Amino acid sequence: MRLVSFSLSTGAGAVHPGLVVGDEIVDLSDPAVGLPADMALLLALGPAALERAGAAAASRAARHPVDAVRRHAPVPAPPSILAIGMNYRAHVAEMGREPPEYQYWFNKQRTSIAGPGDPIVLPRVSTMVDYEGELAMVIGRRCQHVPAARALEVVAGFTVINDVSARDWQWRTPTFTMGKSFDSHAPCGPELVTTDELGDPGHLAIRTWVNDDLRQDSSTADLIFDCRAMIEYLTTAFPLEPGTIIATGTPAGVGAGRQPPEFLADGDVVRIAIEGVGELCNAVVQGSEVVPEGLD
Repeated sequence: MRLVSFSLSTGAGAVHPGLVVGDEIVDLSDPAVGLPADMALLLALGPAALERAGAAAASRAARHPVDAVRRHAPVPAPPSILAIGMNYRAHVAEMGREPPEYQYWFNKQRTSIAGPGDPIVLPRVSTMVDYEGELAMVIGRRCQHVPAARALEVVAGFTVINDVSARDWQWRTPTFTMGKSFDSHAPCGPELVTTDELGDPGHLAIRTWVNDDLRQDSSTADLIFDCRAMIEYLTTAFPLEPGTIIATGTPAGVGAGRQPPEFLADGDVVRIAIEGVGELCNAVVQGSEVVPEGLD
C-alpha cells in the first residue's frame, strides 16, 4: 500500500496520515479507522496498525480527491534523519575517492524536512547548493541488534528523498551536519510505499533531473552497502525509532562532480524518480534576508 501525510489546505491545516486508493486519499485518523493523527505514532503501533491502514480502503472513513489536498513529507516530524555518504560505486569514482571500508554516516537535522512541492531554499550564506537523489527507508518499529537477514522486517516502507547539500559548508569540517541541515534541505515523498508492495529494493532505477537535464541515471544495484547491511550496521550501535528516515546514498551525477561543477540556482526544478517508489519534485528559490527567531 501507499501511505501519505496530507492536509486539506495549502495553509496551516492539520496534517493527517492517509491511504492512497486510486485517485483518492482515505483519512486514517478518521474515527471509522481510529489510527493516530501522526505518521510516526501510527508506525510505532507496529504491523497491526499497518494492517488496519490497509483495511481502511473498505471503511466509511472520509475520502478526499488526491488533487484536492496538499501532500507533506510522509513522516512530517521524523525522530531523526540518518544519511550515508559515498555509497554508490560510480559516485565514489566521480568524486575521486576510494570505496569506503566502513559505512560513512552523518545526520541531517530533523527540522530540514520538507514535502513534495515545497521549495528548496537557497541560503544566502551558500553558493554551492547541490542535489542528491536518494532512496529512503522509513523505520516501522523500534529495533536494535538487527541481523541483515531480517533487516527489512523493521522497515515500514520506502520513499524518495533529496539530500540537498550546501557543499561549501559541508566541506569545511570532517562532519557534514551543518552543510546537510539547512531549512528545506530534506525534501521527501510523496508517498511511503510499504515493503510488502515494493519488494526487493536492491534493483531499482533511480534518476534525477534538474529542469529537463537528466543528471543522475543509476540503479540501487550500484550500492556498496545495501539496505540490509545499513540497518544491521546502525543498530549495532543504537536503536532506531519508528519514523526514522534513512537516506541510502546518492548515485553519480551530482553537481559537485560535474566539470565544471553545476550547483542549483533560483528557478531550477529538481525531479527525482525511483522505480516503484514515486517521483519527488521541488522548485528552487533564493532565500530572503534572515530574520532572527526567539529574540525580543
